[in-house]
Parts: sequence; structure tokens; C-alpha cells
Amino acid sequence: MGRTRRPRISKLRRAPGAARAERRPARAAVDETQSAQPGASFPIVGLGASAGGLEALEQFLSRVPADSGMAFVVVQHLDPTRKGLMPELLQRATRMKVTQVKERTAVRPDCVYVIPPGSDMSLLHGVLHLFEPKESRGLRLPIDFFFRSLALDQQQHSIGVILSGMGSDGTLGLRSIKEMAGLVLVQEPTSAKFDSMPRSAIDAGLADFVAPADELAGKIVNFLQRTPLPAAKEEPLEEKMRSGLEKAVVLLRDHTGHDFSLYKKNTLYRRIERRMGIHQIDTMGSYVRYLQENPQELDLLFKELLIGVTSFFRDPAAWQILRDELVPALLAARPAGPLRAWVAGCSTGEEAYSLAIVLKEALGAEATARGTKIQIFATDLDQDAIDKARLGSYPENIAADVSPERLARFFSKEDSRYRVKAEIREAVIFAPHNLIMDAPFTKLDFLSCRNLLIYLAPEVQKKLFPLFHYSLDPDGILFLGSAETVGTFTELFAPISAKARIFRRCDTAGRPELIEFPSSFARADRGAAASREPQKKGVSLQSAAEELVLHRFAPPSVLVNDKGNILYVCGKTGRYLEPAAGKANWNVFAMARRGLEYDLAAAFQKALRRQGPVTARAVQVGADPAPRARASQPSRAAARDATYVDITIQKLDDPESLRGTVMIVFDEVPAPDAPGRTGRTGRTATDPKRGPSAAALEAKLQHARAELLSTREGMQMSQEELKSTNEEMQSTNEELQSTNEELTTSKEEMQSMNEELQTVNSELQVKVDELSRSNNDMKNLLNSTDIATLFLDNDLKVRRFTTQATKIIKLIPGDVGRPISDLASDLLYPELCDDVREVLRTLGSAEKPIAAEGDRWFAVRIMPYRTLDNRIDGVVINFVDISAAKALEAKMQEKQVALEGRISQQSAEMDATREKGDLAARKAAQKPGRA
Repeated sequence: MGRTRRPRISKLRRAPGAARAERRPARAAVDETQSAQPGASFPIVGLGASAGGLEALEQFLSRVPADSGMAFVVVQHLDPTRKGLMPELLQRATRMKVTQVKERTAVRPDCVYVIPPGSDMSLLHGVLHLFEPKESRGLRLPIDFFFRSLALDQQQHSIGVILSGMGSDGTLGLRSIKEMAGLVLVQEPTSAKFDSMPRSAIDAGLADFVAPADELAGKIVNFLQRTPLPAAKEEPLEEKMRSGLEKAVVLLRDHTGHDFSLYKKNTLYRRIERRMGIHQIDTMGSYVRYLQENPQELDLLFKELLIGVTSFFRDPAAWQILRDELVPALLAARPAGPLRAWVAGCSTGEEAYSLAIVLKEALGAEATARGTKIQIFATDLDQDAIDKARLGSYPENIAADVSPERLARFFSKEDSRYRVKAEIREAVIFAPHNLIMDAPFTKLDFLSCRNLLIYLAPEVQKKLFPLFHYSLDPDGILFLGSAETVGTFTELFAPISAKARIFRRCDTAGRPELIEFPSSFARADRGAAASREPQKKGVSLQSAAEELVLHRFAPPSVLVNDKGNILYVCGKTGRYLEPAAGKANWNVFAMARRGLEYDLAAAFQKALRRQGPVTARAVQVGADPAPRARASQPSRAAARDATYVDITIQKLDDPESLRGTVMIVFDEVPAPDAPGRTGRTGRTATDPKRGPSAAALEAKLQHARAELLSTREGMQMSQEELKSTNEEMQSTNEELQSTNEELTTSKEEMQSMNEELQTVNSELQVKVDELSRSNNDMKNLLNSTDIATLFLDNDLKVRRFTTQATKIIKLIPGDVGRPISDLASDLLYPELCDDVREVLRTLGSAEKPIAAEGDRWFAVRIMPYRTLDNRIDGVVINFVDISAAKALEAKMQEKQVALEGRISQQSAEMDATREKGDLAARKAAQKPGRA
């Protein structure tokens, strides 16, 4: 099964701080696009989502530990024409790093990778690669594409998760993961906004866990944290493990009737190990006890062992070789007759229907000319898979494997599913069959056994190949899986295409050992088998007697349908029926010999209308009615040579298989008495006077026959007209089908666009919510500053304003878009518009105090409005109320004037006092005596 490495679960138990410290230098130093080591030992989880998936992805990632040791790859249906917003939206829900994938992005643990719009993505050796999708619109399946590559790259360590979405994308990819024994988780449909994708995965029986999106992450962590069992290597299992495995096989055999002891032990162990991991069971002994106590787990384990991963036209190159080369050569070399094939291990029927389609295409018109019919026997051990295969209904994502031409020709669209048309379904017979225990089909031209032998033990394979050789006719074709080969049986099968694993049966003189038929596969007693000698089957006396009576004494008869077309011939009917000239026609009326056609047709119509047999007696075979009408008496030689027959016709109601058919029996009788025949007395038995009357009656009979013939010709003309009308209706129906196919294609494109629009709508809704919150934050911020703010565009029209601005300028909500010059204002600022234009011209700023009515003052600051991309888109005007400062300034000025007055007065007084002093001094100086 490929690599056997196991996830490094110990990382799940590291301390968060240590994990972060370990990751920081790696992220700083390692290039995201360099190649990863192929042996990277950490789980990679694929997350598939479509419409409504954003919410589910956020719920899932929010519950993933930041140091889980896992990597997550998100695949969504995204609009290819828009830039993806998913990484930044998901980054809010997780502490892990979220990045959009680029070409050759190496996957690293504790990271989330998002597919870019308009791309398909695959994984190879831990590195993500991007592909240009085949169709930019319409039915695209990016989730299936990635899940398949994830399964091939990670094998048993792959983990797939399906979340909310429309359609069925992801189901086929999950099948590949299940084939590799990976883990599959599906969101509970009732918790998903769109439940189509989860329900498709659940209905396919692929889900290991079904839970709401916020619980799925915990399921994965618990599964990976379980104490790991020894890796399943191609080595002998320990004795205790082997004992527990054998006990589980015994319980399965008792419960289901199927013996898995001949399967590869390591394959069984890996499947059982998965079930143990799901139930958190550590030892094989504990799981055996769990099986004993829970019979429903035996059913689930049985389904687990029978996981049949199949698809239409798997390995397309091999199917191409079959159609173009091998089937035409096989048809040319074989005699006419049905082409018989056997598909062993058909699962849900995709392989069998693929073979039927390829054979139908390869045979083409030649099949109709030669009468070659296709008869395919498709078998599997799983009854549920057989029931699904018989329905022939598949999800619309098979369009990824089936070409549009084949979809239009061999499938019909029913709602959101494709159904195989009746002509293909009727060619395939499905039946439950155990390849190991049940008898094989024989006289086969083709045998397909793909991807089944790899699960069987080598000793079983050695017994199957001689059995396949026995089942095939000479030069029959054996078709194996891409990982299978005939091994040492090169004398039984010669390769036609070794790469495509197609082989031809070889004629051989025989092998020394006997072919062991399936009944001897389990616990075969070779001694008893050698002692048994084939015995000739006894002949039944009853069968021999019945066969003798049937061939010698039973009258010739034919079985026809209600239209007279022959279904079966019993006995020698050549004296009464002969092929008509021209194109082959197996209708009994066209093949009836001369003389039978009128009586046969009349009796046939009576038999259809009434219950019980209808008999036409003594009808002359080979007689020409015209001469009989002209001659009054036939010659004795003609009477002696004529053949007479009783025709008995009866519509059958029993048995059930023959209901609706009609049995026609021809019983030859002696010639009836002629009208002129002599009796015992030697005189004529009929009065001569009746001769003319008999001739008249015969003439009337001839006239009636002519009228009947004319009526039949009219009916044939009517049938031809009806046939022409039917052809016209078929042509109209084909046109309607073509129109329906175009509408279906348009519907698929609309559905794809709807899914993309749903995703875009979710992203935009999140952005709108963020913008609304930012708007509310900005509004509250501006209001909390108590600053009036006015936003104008380049044409000086109002764009937005704060509540405080309405106290200065007469603004109402309806004024948005009006020029500022048209609005009344309390400001005494007629130069406002001029200053705004000057700011827009110079890209500077302006600030000045402006008075307003009511003794109010405002500091008006005008600045350019710059966008995030540094583009000028108007102006911002702030009005800061400085009335208090202006009032305080006026008071200060008044106090200053008063103070200056007092100082002047005091100075005057001091000057006056000083002058008085000086005057007194002068007066004193003028009195000499006193001096």
C-alpha cells in the first residue's frame, strides 16, 4: 500500500510556548516556495467547502490548537474574476498562519493554505502545485481533484473533511482517501447552510465521523493523539496481534457468512487499525471484545474491508486501447453470437458500465449487422453495492471522468444526477458473488478483475489465475488493475499491453496440477480431492422420452408476440412458413406460404380478442385461389397432391414468463371430401344442381379475400404513415433532448456561478460587517472629541458631517450632496469657499479664527482629504469652539485697560505729588533768613 510512515503525534503534546518558539525562526528563514522533503511526517488535512463554507471553516479552524502539528489545505469554489479575501477572513478565526497558495508552496505544520481563485490544486511530496482549470465556468470539481492527489501523496495518513456546500464535489475524492485507509470527516448536514455536499458523502457511505463543524477538529486531534500501534509493515505480525486478528476474522465469518482469512493479513490489520483509532481502542484484544459486544461494529468493519474505490474509465489509456484495438480484433476473429464478459468485484457498477459503453462504441454498426449482443456479468461481495449498481444512478461529478459526448449518448440527466440509459443497463447483469467461494462464469470473451487481487493472499492468487484461464474462451482478454500482474502464469496469459495490464489467454497443453474450483479454496482436502474421480452423468429416461415425443410426434409450432413477430420455433415448420424475399423479416404473416395468409391472419385477430384457442380447419397449403375460382372442380391429381392443415392459435396467460405471447400450432390433416366425390351407391354425393351455387360462393369468397387484401394494404400504408410520423416525432424528441442538454449545461454553469457568488457574498458580508463596525467606531470617536467636522468633495459639496457641525451650519441628512455655498451658516465667514479652493489648489492647510452669531468664535482648520492610496478627494473642515477663549481674552483686555488706567492715574498722582514737593522746596529755598 505504499509508504508506511506514521504521523508524528508527539508534537500534539508539546507546550504552546515551545511550539511557537520553534516555529518563529523557521518562518523567518525558510522560503515558502522551496521544495519540501518527501518524508514529511505530519498529517495534512484537506478541507472542502463551497457555498456557506466560510462560516463552517471559521468554526472548524477556531477549535484547532495553534500547535496541533497538522497542516490544513482549504479548497473552495471561488469566483475566478475576483481577488480572494479568504486568507485574511480566516486569519481572524485562528492563530495559525493563513496564506494563499502560490506555485510550489511547501506545506508546513501549523499553517493553513487557501486555494487561489481560478485554479485547481494538487499535492506531490508535500508541495502544492497549481493548474489552470479545464473550464473556467460550469461544473468544476476542484475538491475532488485535490482529494485524489492528497490520497495518492499521503496514502493512509490522508485526512479529508467535507463542509457546507452545494452539489456533490468531494465525494469521489473521499473514495480515494478511503481506498488508502485515510480518515474521512463530514459536517452534520443539519448544521450546514447548504447540505448537498455533506449528504452526498454520507449517502456514499464514506464518512468515519459526522458532527458539527466546530466538533470535527476535536475528532481529528483525538484520533491522532491515540497511542499509535506498530506500523503495518510487510513483516510477520506478532503472535498476540495475529491471534486477535484471527478472532476478528472468525467473528466476521459468523456474522456475515464471508471468510476474510484469505485476505492479506497486513491489509486486514490496517483496516482494523483504522476502526480502532476511530473508537480510541488501544489493543487488539479490547477491539475483539468490542466486536463481541457490538454487532453493528461487525457490519461497519465488513463495509470497511469491502471499500470499493472505483470510477468511470479508470486508467483512460487502457480503455482507449480496448476500444480502438482489442475489441475490433476480438470481434473479427470470433464467430457470430453474444459477446460475454465478466467484471469481478464491480463495486457500485462504474467499471461494468464503462466496459459496456466501450464495447458498444467498439462494436458500433457492425454489432447490429452481425447480430452481436453484449452480455456482461458484474459481481461483487457487497449486496448494498450491487443494489446501487442496478439503479445506475450516479452524482453529477462523474462528468470529471466521463466525456460530454458519452454523457449525452449513454446517460440521461435526472435532477442533479446522471442515470445510465436502458440500452447500457440491459447489457449488464448484476449479482452478488464471492470470487473465492462461488463457481465462476465460463465461456467468456472478456474478464475484468481490477484492483482486487492486491488484497488477496498470494496462495489465493495462484488458484485464481488458472480459474480465469478456464473461464475464458481461446484468445479471451484478461484486464487487471494497474498494480496487478499475472506473476508466474506466463504460460497461461500473454501480455497484449503490459503497461495497461491487458493479457490474452494462451492455449496450453495443461498444467500438471488440477484446477481447484472455488468450493475447494477454503480448507481443501487434497487427499479427498485426488481420490474423487469424475463420474459420467446418468441419462434420464423421462428426458429422453420427452425429447423423442417432441421431435417425432409433436406438431410444428411457433411462438410469436402480439404483432406476429416470431420468438421461438418448435419442430419443422418449413412446409408452412418460408422466408420472404428482400430484407429479412421474421413476421409470421410475411413468412406464411400461399394459401395460409388469409385464414392465419383472421384466426390470429380472433385469438387476440377472445379467451381460449381459435382453430382454422382444413386450410389448403400452396393453393392458388384464382384458379380455384375459375374452375368448378379441381382435378383428382391436384386434390391428391394438396396439403391441408388445421391452424390452432391461442393467446398465452400462463406461465408468467410467456404472458402476452401467442402460440400457433400447425397440425396436418387429411384432405376433406371433394364436392363431386362418388359415394357407396356409385352416384354422386352432391346434387349437380348445387354446382353453380358452389361456384358463386367461391366467387364471393374470392371477393372477400380481395377486400381483405385491400384492407391489409391500407393498414400497411397506415403503418408506414405512422412510422413516418414516429420518425418525425423522434427527430423532434432528439431536438428537445439537445435543447434539454443545453439547458442542463446552462443550469450547471448557473449553479457554479451561484456557488461562487455565495462565497463572494459571504466574504462581502463579512467586509460589510467590518465596515459597519469601523463606521460606528469612527462616528463615536468624532462625537467624543466634541469637534464639529465637515467633509466636502472636490466640488465643495457636502459628503458627511458630525452632529456638532449642525450647530454651526444649518445641516440636515438631506443636505448631503448639496454645495456648501447653498447652506445657511452662523459663521461670519464669506471667504470660506475661496479658502477651500485655495487649499485644494495648494494642497496645504489653512487655519483662522472666525466669529459667529451669538458672540461665538470658532477656529476653522481646512485640510485636504487624502485617501489610502494618497489621492486628494475633497477637504476636511474642523470647527473648534474658541468662544470661551475669546471671552477670556476680552476680559483680559478689559482688565488690562483698567489696569493701565489705574497705573496712569497713580503715575499722574505721583507726578502731582512730586511737583508739589519740588514747589515747596523751591519756596523754602527762596527764604534766606531761614536758610
